[in-house]
Amino acid sequence: MASYYVNKNAQDNGDHEVHKEGCAYMPAPQNRQYLGEFSSCGPAVAEAKRFYPQSNGCYYCANECHTG
Repeated sequence: MASYYVNKNAQDNGDHEVHKEGCAYMPAPQNRQYLGEFSSCGPAVAEAKRFYPQSNGCYYCANECHTG
């Protein structure tokens, strides 16, 4: 299990990226929302979509959930 966070600030394309704790691209503490503990990024992205419908996995730490 790992802790996942979503960036409160959207990227230029409108995506809110989901990051696993420890990611080199983790947003600053004031710019991230804790999502919970998950065994993979899929459920974490689903949780993020409850707050930000346009959510996506980070290319670096949640690549299997990154849609480009």
